[in-house]
Amino acid sequence: MPEPSRPVLPPSLQIALPLVVLALGHTLSNLLRTLPAIATDVMSADIGTTTAYLGVLTGAYHLFFALGQIPAGVMLDRLGVKTVSLSLFILAALGSAAGALAQGPVSFFLAQALLGIGCCGMLLCPFALAARTLPPARFAMWSGLILSIGNCGMLLSATPMAWLIEHHGWRASFWVSVALALCIGALVALVVPRAEAAVPPPSRELKAEFREVLALTASMPLRGPVLLAFSSLAAVLAVRGVWGGPWFMDVKGLSRIDAGNALIPLTLAMAVGPLVAGAIDRLTGARRALLAGGHLGAGFMLLFVVAAMPGAWLHGGPLGSATFDSWVFFAFGCCLSTQPLLFAMGQTSTPKEKSGKALAALNLMFFCGTAFHQLVSGAIASRFGLAAVFLYFALALTVSAMLFLYCTRRRPAGAIENQASARPS
Repeated sequence: MPEPSRPVLPPSLQIALPLVVLALGHTLSNLLRTLPAIATDVMSADIGTTTAYLGVLTGAYHLFFALGQIPAGVMLDRLGVKTVSLSLFILAALGSAAGALAQGPVSFFLAQALLGIGCCGMLLCPFALAARTLPPARFAMWSGLILSIGNCGMLLSATPMAWLIEHHGWRASFWVSVALALCIGALVALVVPRAEAAVPPPSRELKAEFREVLALTASMPLRGPVLLAFSSLAAVLAVRGVWGGPWFMDVKGLSRIDAGNALIPLTLAMAVGPLVAGAIDRLTGARRALLAGGHLGAGFMLLFVVAAMPGAWLHGGPLGSATFDSWVFFAFGCCLSTQPLLFAMGQTSTPKEKSGKALAALNLMFFCGTAFHQLVSGAIASRFGLAAVFLYFALALTVSAMLFLYCTRRRPAGAIENQASARPS
């Protein structure tokens, strides 16, 4: 059946409007993955577990999100953006409803797993459409804009959701997410053109394409970005998605709504920062330095927060206040807002017909790293406390940045030629 006719839009809107609507899916994804940060105490009490163990349970979202990257990337290349996106919104709505109805640790784990699968392609969909319809220079700009729109989901999960949870309970936040998933899905059905998004299905077996995604994660062009991605998003989501709220409530003694307010500067940095990072990248061309310096700086900010906590050597006066921590987290967010440059680096390294797989390979490592670090940080928090969690992520960011610099160093021309000649023809 032919699609209903739509009003003819100006050429710029024909590209921009679908990208913006698809980016709202990433907004929903960020809302869902950062909800626990502002409700860990009431969630854990209601489902019969501890706050630290709830941090481990929320790792199911990131684990299944990561596992979904390979099939999502392959399906984007086979079926197109619109079909994949609509399927994901249905799963996200079902997962949100399951979260609202969860009664114990097992049902909450299953809800988080379903949400991880439902949200696994929410960022890949607008990125894949942008990679296919935009030149590389504009893709770098749009990747920052897409992440900025998506990171606004963290704004929704700060004060607005803190107020909703305080007055109507944490389950209401999941019911709101159900409504958002259905509304954004309806917009996708209206504005994303199926004909322009779809790609003719290849004749290759799915197993071979899955292997290709995994091979891309170890390929030389993506090796440096992959190593940095493994800790990059994990650190952001650890602070903003899980441990930032407990830090302000348990260590700094703030109320739930005040803790939500204290997280707003970090959220604003993640919403606006990618646009600024993209602009600096275009002006300077120093993408490698921006990525390495930003992640090293973020690690230093976490050390600064721990050094100023009660009983530590920098504590005293304004350095020990919640306001101070809030603005250090803002600086932390500014440093890590260079993340979209990793996608731009990966996109320029692969041909357009493999754009879905290349973006999936990079996103796979973002969320494999997030799942891994979330599980480790949950164990660290339960045994050593929140300060040890921040020290752990400071170390992880530093090591990842140094490995990124090593893998992306400029090699002598002779070494490159020797490597090329050694490959089988």
